[in-house]
Amino acid sequence: MTGSALIVAHGQPSDPEPPEAEIAALAAAVGALLPGWRIAGATLAAPRTLEQALQDLSDPLVFPFFMADGWFTRSELPRRLAAAGHSSLAILPAFGLLPGIATLAAEVAREAATANGWVVAGTSVLLAAHGSGRSRASAAATRAIAARLTGFASVHVGFVEEAPYVADAARDLGPRALCLPLFVARWGHVQTDIPTALAEARFGGELLAPLGTHPTVPALIARALADHRVTAG
Repeated sequence: MTGSALIVAHGQPSDPEPPEAEIAALAAAVGALLPGWRIAGATLAAPRTLEQALQDLSDPLVFPFFMADGWFTRSELPRRLAAAGHSSLAILPAFGLLPGIATLAAEVAREAATANGWVVAGTSVLLAAHGSGRSRASAAATRAIAARLTGFASVHVGFVEEAPYVADAARDLGPRALCLPLFVARWGHVQTDIPTALAEARFGGELLAPLGTHPTVPALIARALADHRVTAG
């Protein structure tokens, strides 16, 4: 099977080059799992990189490396594709909506609890996500993942841009608690807002790496692309 795909993330407007390099590395990792495919990566934040990537691909599948199907995936990404003359490209569901994401989040939390010597049933989990004052997409995707996390003492959700805010959700969780950021990379909110909110709440647990940086992510994306190609074909 052959094909092509463009992995698109939001990136970081204040410093676009490091995220561009990370998405390029992710695209290379996905490509290594799909022999015969051409895989490229781009962010919306870096000027012209999306358009340049499209020039080198033939009818690519577009994979949104986002945690939810919000405004960027439903409006801005299609607008940018149309402006580049590619309005007919297939856009897959966002990374955070893949069937294996909730399972991955649960595995990450269980492994972290075990690594700390904690009983899973005695460990609380806080899912820290973006949220939005305008769209329900981020909150809905986060709560769908939370509903699949079973066997823990408690599971909570907290958001950067809507209530319940991360700081409020993190209070009084005790020392045996894990905060798992439902973000695709260590950009922006993960670097600043979430640590600040946890410090404000005097969170005594462990802050984990964002879910999108897990080593199994390239395989999840590769499977989604291959499955879509089979189904569509």
